Amino acid sequence: MKEPAPARVLIVDDEPNIRELLSSALRMSGFEVSVAACGIEAMEGAGRDRPDIVILDVMLPDLDGFTVARRLRALHDGLPVLFLTARDAVTDRIAGLTAGGDDYVTKPFSLEEVILRLRAILRRSRPPADLSADGVLRYADLELDEKAHTVRRAERTVHLSPTEFNLLRYLMVNAERVVSKTQILDRVWNYGFGGDSRIVESYISYLRRKIDAEGPALIHTLRGVGYSLRLHPAAGATSRDGSPLPRRGVAPHGGEKRGRRPS
Repeated sequence: MKEPAPARVLIVDDEPNIRELLSSALRMSGFEVSVAACGIEAMEGAGRDRPDIVILDVMLPDLDGFTVARRLRALHDGLPVLFLTARDAVTDRIAGLTAGGDDYVTKPFSLEEVILRLRAILRRSRPPADLSADGVLRYADLELDEKAHTVRRAERTVHLSPTEFNLLRYLMVNAERVVSKTQILDRVWNYGFGGDSRIVESYISYLRRKIDAEGPALIHTLRGVGYSLRLHPAAGATSRDGSPLPRRGVAPHGGEKRGRRPS
């Protein structure tokens, strides 16, 4: 059997010692590595080397990393980005994820953690092995085509990042079940160690804005428990603004009650 080609990583950081440290560690771990010291070099390198993933510092000498991430994603659709930065404020993390980042590691960092997160992003960016018969998952008026990597809601195309796509896929596979933040971190982010649950909250929020922009809400929060994809919310679920949602009657075994409609 032919060995799979090593993943190509573009490291973008203006500090030479960090570029060298990451380059050496990644090459020893089997990755192909190219480097860039600024945003302009990053965009040139991405076009030349066609990386599978980018490790991107936020504080660069010419352009900030968030701007670079947006431009890279616009030029190379679906290119995963791992932010690596000393900026640890929640607003910075949210800005990074909004710009299209798939994960966020703060300096000083552990090389082992960077490599684990890098591999986790690459795993979830690749097509899953357990495709449905026609490669399409369906729930209500929502369709996710795993082969084409596209999503449609009521015939409207919804553009998602690789992480948003995989999060939605996990919710659709578990439609009408409640999944916890820990389960999502384990299955979507593929973390074998404790991850920050706030990243789940942020991505659920982004996904809601795109999926539930029109039509009935499908993504619901069950306070203190987790999240669920369902057409009608479960007891205790809340809407996008946090207010309780009305619930339809449910029979003991999960079927809808068939009593009289309220007058």
